[in-house]
Amino acid sequence: MIALRVIRTGVVVAACAATALSMAACGSKAKSGGSSTSAGGTSATSSASAPATTSSSAAAGGALNACMVLDTGGVDDKSFNQSSYAGLQAAAQANPKIKISYVPSNSGNDYTPNLTAETQKGCQAIVAVGGLMFDNVTKVAKANPKSHYAEVDAGSSGPNVYGLQFNTAQGAFLGGYLAAGMTKTGSVATWGGLNIPPVTIYMDGFWEGVQYYNAQNKKKVQVLGWDEKSPKKGTFSQSFTDQNKGKQISQTFIQQGADIIFPVAGGAGVGAATAAQASGGKANAIWVDTDGCVSVAQYCKYFLTSVTKNLADSVQKYVEAAATGTFPTGSYIGNLSNNGTGLAPFHDFDAKVPASLKSQLDTVKQDIISGKIKITSPSQPK
Repeated sequence: MIALRVIRTGVVVAACAATALSMAACGSKAKSGGSSTSAGGTSATSSASAPATTSSSAAAGGALNACMVLDTGGVDDKSFNQSSYAGLQAAAQANPKIKISYVPSNSGNDYTPNLTAETQKGCQAIVAVGGLMFDNVTKVAKANPKSHYAEVDAGSSGPNVYGLQFNTAQGAFLGGYLAAGMTKTGSVATWGGLNIPPVTIYMDGFWEGVQYYNAQNKKKVQVLGWDEKSPKKGTFSQSFTDQNKGKQISQTFIQQGADIIFPVAGGAGVGAATAAQASGGKANAIWVDTDGCVSVAQYCKYFLTSVTKNLADSVQKYVEAAATGTFPTGSYIGNLSNNGTGLAPFHDFDAKVPASLKSQLDTVKQDIISGKIKITSPSQPK
């Protein structure tokens, strides 16, 4: 049986959540290999390779002023921003000398002003949430070489910028394999918020997982909404907050025969859960980024599982390292081997997933880690 652990940081996420449900742009435009993800139940404990570090007396003694610039969607978006800020909160809880704060962004026009303001007010470690800020972080970091930055879903863009990247194609591959093994109609579907790498990396992995299942089991499960080989023909809501649009897209796929839907669209993805609810048992969903049974608990019984991206732990470990006076440099890449991405528990579906399929998933996971299975998504971080 595949080893899956509940995301402990999800408890922190749920505790700080408000009732609003809007999503940041899934992190966004990924440059320098930027992408997104979370796997196997998650808790990122190490990087793909040990990061280099730089020292500074500013944070010596464990004290640190850590600040976060959020993407659009708010700190309580039930996903991207919220999970990242949960990591900041966890670091502060572990070390009372770490003082934290965040500033929201109402639009992309706020990125540079927010980053500049946080720098000028004396933040010693500034975490930017989302690859859409890549150009802004690069510019501000270059102008302030003595300040330290980290960016979620983007690679390092300078000696004082630490990249936090995630190969979510690996976790989504498992999700696609699972969906193919559980479908009763022979059709599954995926759709995204925007056609950008942090979104399509999930869709690629899901699609590849279905193709691999078909090859291994001599099946012909169909994927609606996405084909990695024809990315311009994918289905997108053009929003990370429009739940009605998400429900409309999902209902269309259900009408076309799909009985498992994988939305990669933040808050808009809740529309897939409401469509599953309205289907009267005909369809279910797979959630994204966080464990849906924690972050969107009211729809837990419709979630087969969730493809996770361990944002919280990666942010927490960066901030804790910075508090020692040693600021990580280079990039971290979360993957299956370091629990940066994977599958959440099956929750209500645990007894419904055959033991043989669980065993296959465990084998597939190990084969991805070993390199036996080659994932080809062009959106994977390097």
